[in-house]
Amino acid sequence: MKKLLSTVAVLVAMTGVQASAQDVADMSDLEYAHIAYTADNIDIRYAHLALALSNNPDIHAFANTMIRDHTAVNDAALALLAKLGASAQDNAVSQTLNANAEEIVESFVKLRGTAFDAAYAANELAYHQAVNQLVEDTMIPNIDNEEVRALFIEGLQIFKAHEHHAEMMVKALQ
Repeated sequence: MKKLLSTVAVLVAMTGVQASAQDVADMSDLEYAHIAYTADNIDIRYAHLALALSNNPDIHAFANTMIRDHTAVNDAALALLAKLGASAQDNAVSQTLNANAEEIVESFVKLRGTAFDAAYAANELAYHQAVNQLVEDTMIPNIDNEEVRALFIEGLQIFKAHEHHAEMMVKALQ
């Protein structure tokens, strides 16, 4: 469990939320779209893993919410990109998120029962905190297209609710 929490801390650090906020601030809207889409897909992947590895009904309810909400936001993002005739652009932040997710998944698959539940909840809290901070403090202020900005603001409201829910899960599992 301690190793997984250390991995979560590494994930948060490696996402570059603090260290390279200026680099992220200099990215384009299309790079932001790729980061958000990637982050959503990662959380969907974690949720499917939770459904497979946990027997806790609260974890299952949360995981199903993650799948529903992150899929809906990604669908809206893809529709907006299609409307704009644009494609999201891969970048170093998206690639780092994916690489770190692989490490988290490898750690998760070794856990069962309450150890998995606690690790999943802790990861969800840390992940939502890190991504929400990046979106709110760095991406939204630097988005050029108003429709893209509106989608990010709408998504952030949803994901802040996820963060709060994850925080309650962490407390309940302690």
